[in-house]
Amino acid sequence: MRRFTLYDTRTRDVRVFAPIAPPRVGLYVCGLTPYAPAHIGHGRTFVFFDVVARALRRWGYRLFYVQNVTNLDDKLIERAAEEGVDPLGLAEQHFAEYRRSMDALGVRSVDYYPFATDYVPEILQQIHALLDKGFAYVADDGSVYFSVAKFSDYGKLSGQRVESLKPGARLEVDPRKRSPEDFVIWKATTPGEPSWESPWGPGRPGWHIEDTAMILRLLGERCDLHGAGLDLIFPHHEAEVALAEATTGAAPFSNFWIHSGMLLMDEEKMSKSIGNVLSLTETIASVGAGPLRFYYLNAHYRSPLTFLPGKSLEEAGEAYARLTVVSDRIGEILERDGSDRPGAEIPDPLAEEAEDLVERLDATLADDFNTREAIALLFGWTRRLAEELPRLEGYSGDALEELASPYRWGEEVLGLFSRPASGASGAVASVVAVALDARSRARARGDYAEADRIRDELHGAGVELEDDAGGTRWRARRTP
Repeated sequence: MRRFTLYDTRTRDVRVFAPIAPPRVGLYVCGLTPYAPAHIGHGRTFVFFDVVARALRRWGYRLFYVQNVTNLDDKLIERAAEEGVDPLGLAEQHFAEYRRSMDALGVRSVDYYPFATDYVPEILQQIHALLDKGFAYVADDGSVYFSVAKFSDYGKLSGQRVESLKPGARLEVDPRKRSPEDFVIWKATTPGEPSWESPWGPGRPGWHIEDTAMILRLLGERCDLHGAGLDLIFPHHEAEVALAEATTGAAPFSNFWIHSGMLLMDEEKMSKSIGNVLSLTETIASVGAGPLRFYYLNAHYRSPLTFLPGKSLEEAGEAYARLTVVSDRIGEILERDGSDRPGAEIPDPLAEEAEDLVERLDATLADDFNTREAIALLFGWTRRLAEELPRLEGYSGDALEELASPYRWGEEVLGLFSRPASGASGAVASVVAVALDARSRARARGDYAEADRIRDELHGAGVELEDDAGGTRWRARRTP
């Protein structure tokens, strides 16, 4: 297992990662509340944690990655009422769209997506334990609240002091609470809302407790790594710490906390409640998954990422095209001829550079998941191999695979450099060969209009042509 460091929100320091029971690692990430379509701010968070999961598996850890789904809360109930639909059905609809977007972005590392409503028995069990230990109380309407004053370490994750919190600002004003900082863990429902029976009357889970109940059930009393966007540190993750540690007595609840920075729209947090959002599905369709994923990762995960409409993604697309030009060319040759193609071997110094670079890439990412610096190293490799472009056709398949090894790392760990599925490549190559032959004959007889028509037809089908003194080369455009 590779040793790596990361910034731990709890200790406010960069620490060497150490699993509780190596080589097993439990990763829990707070996922979507699907009351509306996912936006590109969500994309940044979940692409980053996909890289974390990919890296851990590459480095030899046995990872179990859980990302929850809050499929019932006030916002879902309100939005469903506006649209005249069932809130649980609305959550299913938006979550299915989210999964399609994640699949397009190459985010397939999550092992399990638990839905909050599937864990009501575990939530009720935890509430019973908190009541028995005196950490919670039942209000007159049957709601159950956690008593923050009973947990002396409240605030240790975020650094917030209870006495500094002002009712009406950071705290919900609720006459059912004994103290303004207390929070609901079982919410009495009104007629018409989805509800479950409990000893205190019909109700539904509070937001904070659903995550702790899932983690205690799926990962145990303590998890190795817990994360989400920076905006969830307080009050959500702070409340999770209090709930879990009050229930079990085991501390710390999470061995490490990792939080990604916000994606800002014109210097303001992107939020569905504010309305300054771009749909993740529509953005992938318009710019492609590769450029969008590159855009997210070409910044350190803890840094805020400011999105400039009409500029940020255009610049990312241009940069991504420059980064991938050599890897694309190597891929085209290997797809055309196979990895066993004959040819020259690369010089030993160049082979050593490729091998050393892969190690440097791993080392760079092992330093607090520095994807930006890893991408800079890959740009350097592309500039280095630009000198080899005229000679690529002369190299053997093994030699080309050696040259591509840093790009293979980028595909495996960063999720970049993906090409169209190879299963169709043979058929595509055969069709393109016929079209190029027809275009060559048209040009030979001076029928340039027909040659241009064939070129345009191929372009419309996602095939780009490149004419030079050596003939015509083609490549398939990346799929979104």
